[in-house]
Amino acid sequence: MLSSRSPNRTPAHINRRTVLRVGALGLGGLTIDQMLRMQPAQGASRGKAKGAILFWMAGGPSHIDMYDMKPHATSEVRGPFEPIETNLPGLLVNQHMPQHAKVADKLSVIRSISHSHAVHDDGSHWMQTGYPQLDARSAGQQYPCEGSIVAYMRGPQRSGMPAYVCIPEDYQTHLGFFQTAAYLGKRYDALNAASDPNNRKYSGPGFVLPDDVTADRLADRRGLLEQFDRFRKEVEASSRLRDADSVQQQAFELIGSQHARDAFLVEQEAEATHELYGRHAWGQAALLARRLIEAGVRFVTINLYEKDVDWWDDHYTIEPNLVKRLPRYDQAFSALITDLNQRGLSEDVLVAAYGEFGRAPRIDSNAGRGHWPKAMSVVLSGGGITAGQIVGSTTRDGAEPHERPLVPGDLLATIYHTLGIDHQQTIPDRLGRGIPLVPQGEPIRELVS
Repeated sequence: MLSSRSPNRTPAHINRRTVLRVGALGLGGLTIDQMLRMQPAQGASRGKAKGAILFWMAGGPSHIDMYDMKPHATSEVRGPFEPIETNLPGLLVNQHMPQHAKVADKLSVIRSISHSHAVHDDGSHWMQTGYPQLDARSAGQQYPCEGSIVAYMRGPQRSGMPAYVCIPEDYQTHLGFFQTAAYLGKRYDALNAASDPNNRKYSGPGFVLPDDVTADRLADRRGLLEQFDRFRKEVEASSRLRDADSVQQQAFELIGSQHARDAFLVEQEAEATHELYGRHAWGQAALLARRLIEAGVRFVTINLYEKDVDWWDDHYTIEPNLVKRLPRYDQAFSALITDLNQRGLSEDVLVAAYGEFGRAPRIDSNAGRGHWPKAMSVVLSGGGITAGQIVGSTTRDGAEPHERPLVPGDLLATIYHTLGIDHQQTIPDRLGRGIPLVPQGEPIRELVS
């Protein structure tokens, strides 16, 4: 998604009251697109965060081995790791997450989100869209993900920047894990940052102008294309063509923007900053995410996957897997929290970390843990979220919520709230009918004011 819209200018905001009002006025000739464009900007009285960064842990991270440790449980439940104290009373974390221990007071941990879909596809769809689907891989069953919803509702912070970026790319590319705008159209898809930002030659998603093309020549080419487009639009018009037009316009603006290109040049950062985040893909992805948000991107998803540490689906040998994986995650996540606070940006940027579900409460015969949607942990920081909270709890074995049961929609409603989006707003579905951003859920009261 390469969005050139300014904030609050997207044709996105319509609620149930507006639908009734339009119906009462007898404006039967209005298309849904026209009606959407009539709706004024909403959400100014809600959260004031300017952007959000999501660490997406595809595969399902183990809550019991990270943020909901059970040191007094049996060995098969508590697992192979030792807990360590943090500066947030009541929060223990894995021994391989020592940097978390220093920033825990800036976090809030939700321990009681659950759902019923134990398949990666369906669980990922539910956690990223708020909509449960039993056949989520089918394109006709997919709903827009949270990044695309934010792009649709708010647009970028700065004109000429993409509203939504995935680092290094969206999981739809590899595994179909629903980081797209679905039927809203490609203009609200993520821009894939492409390749590894830890590569010292990394320069972004390949939008550098050829040597023989200047900015003036680019403008001339764009003008010529626009003349052809005007003629073509008189002959035929469809939603698909309009979508392509928008994407083309956004691409031209991004290619022609030195500001946008500079945002991806992560090597411009001081070496000490690179070392703070860690000279590995996840650390440099977190650093790049901070640069993009500062430059005007609204929502960034960091997909925590690397070939040498695999994804978070630890059916086998969970101990050596997490021994390799957790230190990188610990450094990248904690460095971002530290850096945002030092720069005075913590209230402006929401940071979140979660996957599609948790892991089974007992280590099995394969020395791993199976899928477990009945319990999971989610971590939030900044963006106006109340820090230092532990919301909910699980049973002694971490199998299900014990206090304050929550659903994926509660999490998404909270994220939208921080970004100034009313979760009760509606968007059109495939047939143009209004559907809620979140079909079930409310902002989590312990975390929002």
